[in-house]
Amino acid sequence: MRRSRVLVSAAVSAAAGAALLGSGCAQAAPAATSAMAGTTPVSTAVAAAGAAGVWGRAIAVPGLVALNKGRSAEVLSVSCAKPGSCGAGGDYTDGGGRQQGFVVSEVSGRWRRAIEVPGLGALNKGGNAKVVSVSCASAGCAAGGYYGNHGNLYDVTSGRGFVALKRHGRWRRAIQVPGLGALNRGGNAEVSSVSCAPPGYCAAAGFYTDGGGHRQGFVAVEQHGVWGKAAGVPGLGALNTGGYAEVSSVSCASPGNCAAGGVYAVGTSGGAQAFVVSEQNGSWGAAQQIAGNLSTGPGGNAFVDTVSCGSPGNCAAGGQFSASASSGDQAFVISEVNGTWAAARAVAGTLSCCGGAQVTSVSCASAGNCAAGGQYDYGGYNAAFLVNEKNGVWGKLMYVPGLNRVSRDAYFQSASCASAGNCAAAGSHDSGPWLASEKNGVWGKETSVPGALPVEAVNSVSCASARSCVAGGSYLGSGKGYHLQGFVT
Repeated sequence: MRRSRVLVSAAVSAAAGAALLGSGCAQAAPAATSAMAGTTPVSTAVAAAGAAGVWGRAIAVPGLVALNKGRSAEVLSVSCAKPGSCGAGGDYTDGGGRQQGFVVSEVSGRWRRAIEVPGLGALNKGGNAKVVSVSCASAGCAAGGYYGNHGNLYDVTSGRGFVALKRHGRWRRAIQVPGLGALNRGGNAEVSSVSCAPPGYCAAAGFYTDGGGHRQGFVAVEQHGVWGKAAGVPGLGALNTGGYAEVSSVSCASPGNCAAGGVYAVGTSGGAQAFVVSEQNGSWGAAQQIAGNLSTGPGGNAFVDTVSCGSPGNCAAGGQFSASASSGDQAFVISEVNGTWAAARAVAGTLSCCGGAQVTSVSCASAGNCAAGGQYDYGGYNAAFLVNEKNGVWGKLMYVPGLNRVSRDAYFQSASCASAGNCAAAGSHDSGPWLASEKNGVWGKETSVPGALPVEAVNSVSCASARSCVAGGSYLGSGKGYHLQGFVT
């Protein structure tokens, strides 16, 4: 019952905009000025930095070409603690055709050489490792993901979840999340999200498989360089009567104050439901169902894809829901105010005839000032949208400015806000990737990634200040066939 989901690794904020959809059936988006072009499935790496709305030229990720002998690499997550001090991670393929995880650091505005995550190769006997999430704060960075154990690159049922820390300028050895092995009796686990808050506090979350073959969600925290044991999300087991649960996203506003969200199954045919769980003063509360007021019909489903916290007890989450087994997916948002989660609400303007809508990324600059981005189906094509919360009130969606002029089929991948009204966003359309910047509450028009490299996609964006952002994605290298390499600026 794993759903199809657009990969996202960052958060988004947007200025309020006029709704482009009225009530009833969705209006068709204006036709793009460029012709439809087929996208090329690739896995590569990219990062580009922007300042004051001007994005810099992309260069190859230093050292990644030497690692990537199998010609397939990607950056999946980027995170910046301050301008010129960022981290990124993803995967590459070695000469033996094995997938490995890598990290790369930006120090004083200069990108260093990409390295295999220390110690991950020794863990990765199955040859299938990947860095899924990276988060950086003042004390350093954390990375998380999975590695395989049984020698099959395409075996997705035998993973182990790992974490690695960067402290004092150096990445430490990757370790299996402490205590996760004891929980993971079914042999398949993954860290899907990590989040760090200064000074020296991080959280990791994901899923494991219990002895009965049921998927369960877990959380683990790190303080001052030491990871505590993974624990099942309190209360989630009781909700998860269908035996399929996972945490998809975690966000920490300060040490001991985090929030996470994901999905669980109800019975054998009761569909899926969305949940959130909050940590306050170092103690995780019980998981609670959300979006039940939206997903109420027989066979209805709901999922949380993304969570962000602006301050302790003030967070937001987003995802998708369907009111019945036959209705299309719609996008929703939900806010936590002073430690209490409000009712979920559909994103205004996405309740269309065609469904297929979801929130893929959310970011909170401060309490009650958040925004989200995603896409919706308007008759066989996808439109990327933005929607913001201002002073606790969610507005209506708006198109990414200028995007409909270059493409009629676009996705919202990732974005990040350094402060209220100062953000960056990124995604892809049928002709390639797009970037957009918001300054003082006004979004500028989308633009392509500058430079000579043939960029294919952007997966992740992180902004450390209103004038400094980094994005990560993909480009197609030269040579016969698909030569997949990565770049940063």
